[in-house]
Amino acid sequence: MKEVEKLFIPLNASILQAMEVIDRGAVQIALVVDEEKKLLGTVTDGDVRRAILRGVELSAPVTTVMNRQPKTAKPDMDREVLLTLMRYLNLRQFPVVDENNRVIGLILLDELIQQQSCDNWVVLMAGGLGTRLGELTRDCPKPLLKVGSKPILEVILDNFITSGFRRFYISVNYKAEMIRDYFGDGTRWGVEIRYLHENKRLGTAGALSLIPLLPDEPLIVMNGDLLTKVNFRQLIDFHTETGASATMCVREYELQVPYGVVKVDHHRLIGIEEKPVHKFFINGGIYILNPEILELIPKDTYYDMPELFGELMRRNLAASVFPIHEYWIDIGRRDDFEKANMDVYQEGFL
Repeated sequence: MKEVEKLFIPLNASILQAMEVIDRGAVQIALVVDEEKKLLGTVTDGDVRRAILRGVELSAPVTTVMNRQPKTAKPDMDREVLLTLMRYLNLRQFPVVDENNRVIGLILLDELIQQQSCDNWVVLMAGGLGTRLGELTRDCPKPLLKVGSKPILEVILDNFITSGFRRFYISVNYKAEMIRDYFGDGTRWGVEIRYLHENKRLGTAGALSLIPLLPDEPLIVMNGDLLTKVNFRQLIDFHTETGASATMCVREYELQVPYGVVKVDHHRLIGIEEKPVHKFFINGGIYILNPEILELIPKDTYYDMPELFGELMRRNLAASVFPIHEYWIDIGRRDDFEKANMDVYQEGFL
């Protein structure tokens, strides 16, 4: 009971407070309860992400996003019945309540089926020159620069392995031999690593044209200079649920105008907004692609991910966005690299 109580939030909590509980609990759900611990509703990670996409402020009450009629289980329900029910309803969590609707536990789909290896291939894009880091990458490719005690790319690899992924492609170009010498065929980590060797710069999508055979499952593509706590299994589930051909992870970015913005109608002043903040979604450098999408990528041509997603839209193929609210940093500049070296311990990567 003590463990499930960590997921409790009151009815007057904000979405931000729910998000903090979801992140801290690491099971993608918060339980809204009253003073007697009776279940009033649930808030999942997906509920929060959908709210972000709708532009709902994180300070808004949790009642604006919570499920007021969640499915629940009784303590004496058979395991196989639970498993069948959760799969049928596409649920990953099932609150357990007593006869008075008091929460006494939480059943997780992953625990019922146990952690299984993912068949999805992961492509880590490590072919960039890293020029923005200056002298740091003169003799060492950016993916091998250390954050904490390990190279950036090894931290990323470890994170995927912890989530059950076992099959990797690494695209290489600049100082490719150093990356291949370090990671080899993956035996050291108990995984399979293959390489996509770019003889010239192919952009953030072009290297995917080097994959020799189309995979059977959607593949994850991620820039090799990102650190993030995104739940990759949940990302795949989201992609599957939306029925998209491709999914792009996005981050919310705020830009504040440092001046008062004047609104005019011809020659008349109709308003002044002091230092307004504009919010945008930016590309997070992580993608899910269905196998057939790889056939749209031109061979031996510089081709970036935005071009690929633009092509999907021109063809009226569904493309989804997955908002990242977890830790995320793009190690592109010297100050980003220095921050990552501090964050890597605080965020639990090492």
